Amino acid sequence: MKDKILYWFGADFTHFCSSYYLQKSTDAELYAIIDITNKPKSFFENQTLVKFNKIWFFHDHIKKNTKPDLDYLADFEKKYNIDLLKLAINERMFYRFFDFHNFSTDEILSIVEQECRLFEKVIDEIKPDFLITKEASRHHHQLFCDLCNSIGIKVIMMSQAKIGYKCMLSKESHKFPFPESFNSLQTSNFTFEEIQKYLKSFNVSKQLKSYLDREGGSLKEFIKSVFEYLISDNSHSQTQYYYYGRTKISVLKSFIKSNLHRRQRKSFIDNNLLKKIPKRSSYVYFPMAVDMERNLLITAPYYTNQIETIRHIVKSLPVNYELYVKENPNAASRDWRSIDEYKEIMKIPNVKLIHPSANVEKIYQNSSLVIAIAGSSAFEAAAYGKPSIIFSDQIYDILPSIFKVKNLEDLPELIRKALQTKVISSDVGRYLNLLKKNTFDFDILGFSATFKDKFYHGGNLLDVSISEEKLKDFLMEQKDALEKFTLEHIKRINWYKENVQNKN
Repeated sequence: MKDKILYWFGADFTHFCSSYYLQKSTDAELYAIIDITNKPKSFFENQTLVKFNKIWFFHDHIKKNTKPDLDYLADFEKKYNIDLLKLAINERMFYRFFDFHNFSTDEILSIVEQECRLFEKVIDEIKPDFLITKEASRHHHQLFCDLCNSIGIKVIMMSQAKIGYKCMLSKESHKFPFPESFNSLQTSNFTFEEIQKYLKSFNVSKQLKSYLDREGGSLKEFIKSVFEYLISDNSHSQTQYYYYGRTKISVLKSFIKSNLHRRQRKSFIDNNLLKKIPKRSSYVYFPMAVDMERNLLITAPYYTNQIETIRHIVKSLPVNYELYVKENPNAASRDWRSIDEYKEIMKIPNVKLIHPSANVEKIYQNSSLVIAIAGSSAFEAAAYGKPSIIFSDQIYDILPSIFKVKNLEDLPELIRKALQTKVISSDVGRYLNLLKKNTFDFDILGFSATFKDKFYHGGNLLDVSISEEKLKDFLMEQKDALEKFTLEHIKRINWYKENVQNKN
């Protein structure tokens, strides 16, 4: 019997490109749920590059103005042990971050209900063996991944490892595919200097900066994208809830407002945040996460108010410690925070607000403890011999020097325990060996930037027509990288078949 492989495709075409090469190496039935805007939809309707047994366009199944069935949603939650409101309230389009439309509670629950019904229908119809997907950044994508995991579909989720230019495949984002106890890991004689050198060679911040520097492309591409947008019919503003309320006038106003805010906020940052690290023998470091990103909204759903989290930390510190809070340099991609938010942080007693350009290596070296909500900072701290505390499940929390907050009331005691913890370089080295074992070379951000440059005017406009001939040329240009990427997926499929199915 042929394997049934279900893909999740979005505006990122990485896995579609991979499916082109996977079909050449496996005799499987291929299916896809496609979360895409109107113009690229025609590409999937007509393309002949990959043969799919069936595809579903996500937005075709989400209609306006339907009354939610709360009994159905409650039964769904119980049946699959999935908290729907935890996902829905943290959806960036539904609450806090979307200025074009105010979603009512009924609208939100109606959308979620239709998503649940679609996902159950797809699974009941084809009964897939595997789901291949990138890590989810939106509530409905995460919902589908959670549903597949709940009912035993073998999920192969690609995520970027906590080091640069490497990816991993597992059933959940940033989780090792093969759980191992720390004591069973291969021993290591790495020194802290060797560990730091290794991390610098795979610098995730450098990789992200390179990606963000390419975002938007050239001025020529920007002008072309504006012209194409202005002459487009903009019909998805009526059919896709991502675009509710997005008229051309409102988008233009938002663009002007966004640019104005970005400049004003950067000016405030440059004039008010500390660029030189104050000389202090005892401080705890808190790196801020970027709002409106998966790291907060999905990974740490109960810690999305970072100002409140800072207050919790300050109240929990020993009296002889200060808290140094550093703005994330990648917050520029979200137009920074409001000036009022920066002022609020600066008002909190015993807090120093640090400029995003400050040397993070020196901060690690001179800190006593790092506390982070998510991200890679806690792991990087271990490389500098510093213990850390995190507020969410992370791939590196297997390290003995990293502590997770399970109850906020225990935070003062946890901080004191962490401050007394010595980081052992061989422990960090053992973790690095585990990371090397479970990752492979693939610059997902570089690949995505290259695709955006070629098809999305540098990322300025996603609702574009995509030529099959042009995409086939791209597949040939990226052949070596895509074949290696696809081979890793085939290896994981085979591992599942040999190790999981034989046990059932």
